[in-house]
Amino acid sequence: MTPELERSESEPRVDGRAESEPLHPQPPSPVAPAATSPRNELALRLVTAAVLVPSVLYAVGRGGLWVLGVVIALVLLGIREFYLLIEAKGAHPHWGFGLTAGALLPVIAFFGNEYQVTLLLTAVLLVVMVAQVGKAQISEALASISGTFLGVFYVGWLLSHAVTLRNFQRVAAGKWGPDAGALYDPDAGAFFLVFCLFAVVLSDTGAYFAGRAWGRRKLAPSISPGKTVEGALGGVALGTLGALLCKGVFELRWPALSNGISWGFAAILGVVLSVVGILGDLVESMMKRDAAQKDAGTLLPGMGGVLDRIDSALLAIPVMYYLLLGATYLRAGFR
Repeated sequence: MTPELERSESEPRVDGRAESEPLHPQPPSPVAPAATSPRNELALRLVTAAVLVPSVLYAVGRGGLWVLGVVIALVLLGIREFYLLIEAKGAHPHWGFGLTAGALLPVIAFFGNEYQVTLLLTAVLLVVMVAQVGKAQISEALASISGTFLGVFYVGWLLSHAVTLRNFQRVAAGKWGPDAGALYDPDAGAFFLVFCLFAVVLSDTGAYFAGRAWGRRKLAPSISPGKTVEGALGGVALGTLGALLCKGVFELRWPALSNGISWGFAAILGVVLSVVGILGDLVESMMKRDAAQKDAGTLLPGMGGVLDRIDSALLAIPVMYYLLLGATYLRAGFR
């Protein structure tokens, strides 16, 4: 028996490789084409949307614990799918701690404030690093630490902004006093959240149909070969129109909720949110492609997983929130 063979047989092995062998991320492989035809996939999408959209709108309208419960459920499902992508790359995130921390972020955003959310994020990173020190396998330390924390940040922290956006009037009053809070109706956050979701959902819809009808030039071929520049332009156009349509409906039915922003600002928000939604979709597509996965999950028929459905909103909701904060600060300070 050769020395090399003796060494390979005597070395302890972890997950099928020698303990001393460093972890190397697996290269992406071509994704198998979808077995479902485009027509059937579209039908499944429509059926799923017919169930999801009214449910989400109902929760947003009720506010309070309804929104918090939906956000917690989406965070848990989203982090689960994200960690499966991480494991597909050969790393091992801290599942229990990541799921717990991710679910706590929207809870603290609801009952506490942004400073306390920042403290929790800091504690998450510190605890994950300390926990990794105690593991016998250290060859994947960087991947495990970064993957665990990124799941909490990317899904939990970004989506927790849906809670603060729904409670925007209370947040504005807490930051800059009653004058800032008086700019908005106590339930104006329902309009803001629906407005943001309308923009990103219709942007995704516009990109899908415009890309199929007129798509020629690839938008990001190394990330998502199916996305085109023409599709993106169609998405921005329909997303902006959808945002303005949303404001118009609220102006007719619930004007007190929507008069906190002007038509001009609504148009600007519509454009920005549509672009950010497309970027959010590309970010998630990049991670899936790196992990050699077509979809993040299979929970939603025709749409893939939860991450596949909320990827645009994960970036758009925080952008909407911070743009509104900036506009509120200017209005409260200079009116």
